[in-house]
Amino acid sequence: MIWSKSTESFLTHLRIIKAENKNLKNSSIESSTDTLEDIDSLKTELSKLMMGNELLRNKSSELKAENERLNEVMSSWTKSSVSLSRLHESQKPFNDKSGLGFNNGANSCGETSAQSQSVYDKFKKMSFVKASVIYDCCESMTYNDQNSSQLNQK
Repeated sequence: MIWSKSTESFLTHLRIIKAENKNLKNSSIESSTDTLEDIDSLKTELSKLMMGNELLRNKSSELKAENERLNEVMSSWTKSSVSLSRLHESQKPFNDKSGLGFNNGANSCGETSAQSQSVYDKFKKMSFVKASVIYDCCESMTYNDQNSSQLNQK
């Protein structure tokens, strides 16, 4: 068979197109394989980042709870400090000795108890005793064995 030049050029052109098509298919397969690997890699990286994000959220909520607890502790310390300051302010100054018997018998505390006043009067009128009248408590002590010997003598 005799082919015309146009037919031969057409066949040559067809072979070239088939070869290009085959090359494109191969490169497309390689490209899609590379793309799938990239997608898998990105999915793995995304899941790692999401887990890290969740861990950071948990840590953040723990720190917020601890911060609130510490704020409550600081608030109670502040209230205690204010109460302690008020207590110190309500106390007598260091040099104020009123109410301790240093104010010449005047009771500055406002005590009205008769018993405490009588005790105060008792110490105010304290008197001393002569040395010869002192009672020796050891002389009057008796022991069980002394009593039994005294009973045997009687």
